[in-house]
Amino acid sequence: MGGAGAARGLVGRERVLARVRAGLEQGGGVLLTGPSGIGKTTILDAIDSGGRVLRATAAEAERWISGGVLAELLAQVPSAIIAALPEEFHRAATEVLVGRRDDGGMPLRHAWHLSLLAMAAKEPVLVLLDDAQWVDAASADVIAYAARRVGSAAVRTVVAGRLPEAVPLDDDGPRAVPPAALAPGPVLRLEVPPLSADDLAELLDAHGLPARTAAAIHADSAGNPYLALILAGAATDRDHPPNVAALVRERLAGLTPAERETVLWCALASRPTVRLLLRAGRAEAVRDIARAAEVGLVVTDADRIRFTPPAAATMIADLADAGYRAAAHTTLAEVVSSDADRERHRALASADPDAATARALVVAAETAQRQGSRDLAAELYLLAADRTPRHERAQRLEWLVAAAQTGAVAARQDVVRRAADAVLAADSAPLQRVRVRMSLIHLAGQGVADEQELFALALADAGDCPRSGGLLWLWRAWAAMINGWPAASAEQAGRAVELARSVGDTSIESMALATIALMRRLAGDPDFEEPLRAALVLPPPDMDGWLHFSPASVVARFAALDDRLEDARAMYLGMLGMVERGAAEELVNVLRGLTEVAARLGRCREAMEYAARARRIGGEARLSPAPGWHTSAVAELAGGSVARAVTYAERGVRAAEQDSDLVFLRRHLHLLGQALVRTGRPAEAVVALRRIPELEAPRGIRDPTMLRWHADLATALVSVGEHDEAADLLSDTRDRLANVPEPAGVSAQLDRAEASLLAARGDADGAVDLLLGAESVFTALGQPLETGHCLLVRGRVERGRRRYAAAREPVLRAAALFAAASARPWADHADHVLTRLAGAAEASQAPTDLTATESRIAALVAEGASNREIADRLFISVKTVEASLTRVYRKLGIRSRTQLAARLHTD
Repeated sequence: MGGAGAARGLVGRERVLARVRAGLEQGGGVLLTGPSGIGKTTILDAIDSGGRVLRATAAEAERWISGGVLAELLAQVPSAIIAALPEEFHRAATEVLVGRRDDGGMPLRHAWHLSLLAMAAKEPVLVLLDDAQWVDAASADVIAYAARRVGSAAVRTVVAGRLPEAVPLDDDGPRAVPPAALAPGPVLRLEVPPLSADDLAELLDAHGLPARTAAAIHADSAGNPYLALILAGAATDRDHPPNVAALVRERLAGLTPAERETVLWCALASRPTVRLLLRAGRAEAVRDIARAAEVGLVVTDADRIRFTPPAAATMIADLADAGYRAAAHTTLAEVVSSDADRERHRALASADPDAATARALVVAAETAQRQGSRDLAAELYLLAADRTPRHERAQRLEWLVAAAQTGAVAARQDVVRRAADAVLAADSAPLQRVRVRMSLIHLAGQGVADEQELFALALADAGDCPRSGGLLWLWRAWAAMINGWPAASAEQAGRAVELARSVGDTSIESMALATIALMRRLAGDPDFEEPLRAALVLPPPDMDGWLHFSPASVVARFAALDDRLEDARAMYLGMLGMVERGAAEELVNVLRGLTEVAARLGRCREAMEYAARARRIGGEARLSPAPGWHTSAVAELAGGSVARAVTYAERGVRAAEQDSDLVFLRRHLHLLGQALVRTGRPAEAVVALRRIPELEAPRGIRDPTMLRWHADLATALVSVGEHDEAADLLSDTRDRLANVPEPAGVSAQLDRAEASLLAARGDADGAVDLLLGAESVFTALGQPLETGHCLLVRGRVERGRRRYAAAREPVLRAAALFAAASARPWADHADHVLTRLAGAAEASQAPTDLTATESRIAALVAEGASNREIADRLFISVKTVEASLTRVYRKLGIRSRTQLAARLHTD
């Protein structure tokens, strides 16, 4: 298994590798630890050395071969060094090399020790030991002996092992030599961490996996790259998929029988914890779970335990006989703390249908759902359907539908598919069939627009049923919205409104009306608020997991679009309290709204915290990654790193393209364009930003306040010299603002872009006037980053006309605003501008100290005039010209006419 490391690349391992190299440079050794498959071998592969490298890999099957690892190392020692050893030591080394596996005692210890010293006398020696937990006892003894005695010799060792300390090899106890003793001291201990979701997405991108699949694999593998690649292979090679079950069995085999039994009890629990296992009588639970984590079967924090992959729990549970499972569930039912978990274990203790058991499971599911445990609720609904007697067919179908819908919100694909298959195979009602098909579509996340086959099947199922049709057309409206067709989305939402009204379904009606309002605004329709007012008159929709499409969410969105940011923030905070225990998707959407508003308000630390939380929750819930990467890019541009923002935006573009998600494709292109401008790459920014109107125009997207890319594209166009195109864009955008209420913020952004255009065309005074107006608008709106941006542009305009003091004043104000907002990338940019201004001012200071005559002489020299020509023009003597030039040179700190011309041309 360790040999797979080389194929994994160094993605996400640069920091660990740097620490390894630093540790080796300081002398001694390094011990790399971590669970199986975490990437220790990959790091060993990447360690470069300026000298001789000796490498050995131990194997579990060969741990009984005395001296096997030492023989592998000795085989790499130059034969001349072995031959030069004293006779007794030479004989001991030779016997090991030819396969006589005697311990060898002190002669063999000295042979290895002296060989290391002889090699180190000629060049540095690096010893790499992989899978050190399986090093045989004889080899370990010899290697440790030498490690203690290398002293100041240029011998370094990196030991990679699954365990930080000794490994029990049999019932007689642990090996006497722990892996850390195999390296010379001092030993730096490094635990190789799991890959982050972003790093794993980069790793799997080379395998052609969609970003959403990579996000799900990260959740299932907990960032373990070896397991992730196996899961990725299962996703891409359907003809010859890797055997994940074989991997689980292999890892189970690395545990003792008692440890395997504890892991089985974990697999039977819905929410396993160490405390639960201890209450159930597993006295060695702490040790057993630590061992399971070491072999890569589970990950655990202080208490919670999770299988990697989650399917391992089912595989392990299936290995036990039914009687044992039933007894374990009975015991667990007595020790769990929640009623929902208790009913689950009672039901699993017996597979017999029972109406009372089914009803108890439904009550438990409803309780779990109210408490936010939707994954447990979905499983309980499915269990209720399984335990419902045959004659209660209608009830069984209802519980199956509930399992599918709840499982979809909880991203429990296994539950959704089992429940949906059962409903679609039965003689179910149209609404039931449509609901489970919508649950299947829900699993597609932002890729919903590509699920045309499921939509067609749902349309056939709905038939003439208005309640079914209302739900179906609402979903189709959302799909058209994500795919970027506002007119089609509004039309389909209108059909949902009609059908919902006909049966009194106010939830569908209000959600559809909110969708119409959003789509009308996107299309530039001035009557967009009318359907939203109608939606707000209705009762709040009762649709679990969909707050982000509700009228309340649209109201908050409109407040942000209208630059009423404090109002929007208050609304989103109110919603955050409602969804703290809600579905992951609605929680992530509320956090994204808070991130965007916080960034615009200059609350950059807050924006970074909200974004990190959204990214973590979205990853755990296997949501489409494009929205999470958008949130992160917004936060990074405001308060983090522009380089990281570029990375998130580029990944987001690819993910959105894979999902046919025009909403986030446009958003990521906008963020990418902004980031590229700020990193001095305006030509690339123009390419990214030009894609947005190319996507919007054929779809009828016209409102400039929904995505404010217009001013950024105009600015980038000015930077690359496309002045006429920039002017046309600014004019067209101002025309579109005629139908938009309160467009002050967008207008101010356009003014800032036009100021850059005027300055480029030589109208600095006009540019400054526009910038002063934009500054006052953004100050009144409470948007300090936008204000600071205007100040930076004004500083650039003033510098362009060599008014360095006038340039420094606005940049200093901008720097103060950015510092107060914790806007690190903006503050760094302001500091850079101030440094450049200081240099320019210093360079320009000397000419202002020249007298009028000296300045005129310097100017004529710069034009190429000779001393005689200058004397004739100014009616002075040549000697006066020469004396004046001497003073000019001294004041400017230069020595020649060439340097003088260069200085004046630069300034």
